[in-house]
This record gives sequence, C-alpha cells and structure tokens, in this order.
Amino acid sequence: MKQLQQNLQKEINGLKEKIAQNEKLLKKETDLDMQKLIEEEIETLKEQIESLKESLNTANPTETSTNLTTIEDPSKIKINPNEVILEIRGGTGGDEAGLFAKDLYRMYTRYAESKNWKTEQLSYSENTSGGIKTVSATIKGPNVYQKLKNESGVHRVQRVPTTEASGRIHTSTATVAVLPKLEKVQIEIKPEDIKLDFYHSGGHGGQNVNKVATAVRITHLPTGVVVECQQERSQLKNRAKGMEILQGRLFNMMQEQRVGKISELRASQVGTGERSEKIRTYNFPQDRITDHRLNKSWHNIERVLDGDLDGILEETSSI
Repeated sequence: MKQLQQNLQKEINGLKEKIAQNEKLLKKETDLDMQKLIEEEIETLKEQIESLKESLNTANPTETSTNLTTIEDPSKIKINPNEVILEIRGGTGGDEAGLFAKDLYRMYTRYAESKNWKTEQLSYSENTSGGIKTVSATIKGPNVYQKLKNESGVHRVQRVPTTEASGRIHTSTATVAVLPKLEKVQIEIKPEDIKLDFYHSGGHGGQNVNKVATAVRITHLPTGVVVECQQERSQLKNRAKGMEILQGRLFNMMQEQRVGKISELRASQVGTGERSEKIRTYNFPQDRITDHRLNKSWHNIERVLDGDLDGILEETSSI
C-alpha cells in the first residue's frame, strides 16, 4: 500500500503544478473567453485533486482489512438478483476474435434494451481493427442474474472474416463472464494480495477522456484475476466499482472450485479463450447456433446477434 500512496501523491503533485501554470497564464491573459476557459480548467483540476485525496485517505491497509469479512461458506453469500456485471474479452483468433467480442457485446446490450434493463459501461478497450479487447458493464433489471448467469464461458464463431480475400472460414473465440453483484457482505481480499495501477481513461478509438489518471486496474496476485474500471471521473469511485467486479469474479471461482476461502483458490484455467473450452458455437455458413452443454441448435444467427435471445436463454436456464 505504500506504493499506492506514493502513486496517489505523485498524481496530486502533478495536478498542483498544472494549477500553478494555469494561474500564471490567467494573470497574463486579457481575452475574456480564454480567461473563462482557464478558470474552468483550474476548477476541474481542483476537483480531481479532491478525488485523489479521498483515495489517499482510504489507502490504508488497516482500514481496508477491517471493512471486509471472511466468508467460510460461499452459499451464505446473498446475491442481488437484479444486477450483474458483464465482461467480454476477445479470445483466440486475432482481430476476428475482437470483432466477434464486439458482436456479442452488442447482442447482450440489445437484449437488455428489449427488456428495458439499464446498462452502464465500466471499461472498454479496442484492438487495432475496431474490435473489443475487453469490455465490462453493469446490467440492471428484474431477475437479470437468473436470465444471464449461464452465458458465462467461451463462445466460438465460424465465419469468413471481412478481411479474408480467399473466402476461407476462420474459427475464433471470445469469453463471456456474467458476475453476480454481492449484497451486504463482502469477501475478504487482503491488501497485500492486491496490485493497483492507475492510467488515463480512454474512449472508443483511443481518444483521451480524462487528463488525470483516474482509471483503475486491479490485479489479484494469488489468482491472476485482473479487472479494470474507467467509467467514473473519480479514481475513488472507479476503485470501488473495480473491487465489486473483483469480488464477483472471485465468488464465481469459489463456486466453480467448490472452496470456501479465497486462500484456497487456485489460478483458474476456465475461460482462457481456447477453442476446446467452448460452450456455444455460432456457425455462419450453416446459419446455426449450437449450445454444446445442451447439444441443441437454433437458426437465424443475425436475429440472435441483434438481441433476440429469449429462445436460447429459456433453454439454458435449466443448466
């Protein structure tokens, strides 16, 4: 945590220097419009300093550990049935995997729209072809966890990429994780098991959103689980949301591995994106979607990718 405090203080000092530079410019500037812009910039920088100070005040290992509870039995953890965290990552297959991940993200968000669910994007990272490296979002709606929980796993696509001149069919994958929002009680995550990194938020296409490093990347060292959050302008809020995502990821791993403590978790090999781990295949040449857990197929891929998921989700609810 000492390194965290040093990083936060470095950010604060850098912002103070920018404020001092802007104040010097303000004294010399005679144009009223420019004066207004400089004053607004100073005010924004001051707000960002206050946000970082909040993070600095809470970057205390003792305080962090006392606010968390050890869970001996994961079955006793209460889940909010009306909120999930959706994570999608491009897997095996290069640029095509990222484009498929983008298709899946659109599929789930369109489905959420059809149900009048609320979606909030938390982080978004593109590859060079405009596909998705990784994206995470919260989805809120009645019984959303029950509806989507069985979507977690590796999704495989077989199709001819738009960049394939010879018409050859490629096989690519993307991983989907549907994480529960835990209620009331938190899973104990030791401060020494966490690595925090801060970076500048970026929007679609790589444009810079914030001038200060408010985006947060959290790495759980024992398991290698990494989460990112960049939606909020406050570093403190991004870190809080990132910890919620991390708790959901670790809770899922505890259930999969049938263990009661985080200390008993082993690094998970599930969901690495390898083709052999698939739960579902989207075969474009045959216009067929096959769920390998049910050994059942559906047709009309384009309609499904446009958000028409009710038929598939009703069948997979029994898994």
